[in-house]
Amino acid sequence: MATPVDQSPAEPRRVESHDVVVGGRSLRVVVRPASGPGPSRTPLLICNGIGAATDVLDPLVDALPANLDVIRFDPPGIGGSAMPSLPYHLTWMAHRLGQVLTRMGVREVDVMGFSWGGMLAQQFALSRRRRVRRLLLAATGTGALMIPAPPRVMAAMSTPRRHLDPDYLETVAPKIYGGSMREHPELAAQVLMSGERRGPMRGYYYQLLALSGWTSLPMLGSIRAPTMILAGDDDPIVPIGNAKQLARGIRNSRIETYHGGHLELLVDPERFVPIIDGFLSE
Repeated sequence: MATPVDQSPAEPRRVESHDVVVGGRSLRVVVRPASGPGPSRTPLLICNGIGAATDVLDPLVDALPANLDVIRFDPPGIGGSAMPSLPYHLTWMAHRLGQVLTRMGVREVDVMGFSWGGMLAQQFALSRRRRVRRLLLAATGTGALMIPAPPRVMAAMSTPRRHLDPDYLETVAPKIYGGSMREHPELAAQVLMSGERRGPMRGYYYQLLALSGWTSLPMLGSIRAPTMILAGDDDPIVPIGNAKQLARGIRNSRIETYHGGHLELLVDPERFVPIIDGFLSE
């Protein structure tokens, strides 16, 4: 296990923004190149949650070790990525993601997926097995056959309103995000609306449609990459039973539980960096 990184406040590091055209559409791809001393490492590809541009991951990326290349992107119709003419499926998105890496000259990556991005990360690990060295799944499940959130949480998730209306977000944050949001719902707006980029509501609905009929459950045994599953004990969107479901299906996997809800990774990234870096460095 690698030595945990220093958890002192991180300073923003240089990032590069690229418009990468795949499948006739432009995706905004953001790269934080490795810097400083230390051996070169496998690049880390991060797949974000639903409805928010990749900018919301800035604090997490800034806290990660400097000698690590970090690649992230805006899904179609979100942030700086072009709106697709038609809805897309998660399998299509995984294929396009492979094309993005090829265009960038990246062969092998470690993949981290958060929430919606965790499902995309699973699909990528299934369809591009030789390109994934390690897999980290945070606050996510198996799609259509996962343990569902309560109905009132599902109702709030069916609309992008919480990404557009800070007052509404503060009202619903305790019941849908749990954890630190129960006492400090204002934190939700601080992390989810921290980026300047927005996309039309259609991009959010396309992300929802991308999951239609998709599930990884019967295919989990085909994931070969060593896998860590991060799960909060108070996550209304993704009940902790989903982590156990993932761990039962993925042979070479383990669960790391934490006290908190769905957005803890964004609210307090320094808390998770030693766990993430330790797993990637094994």
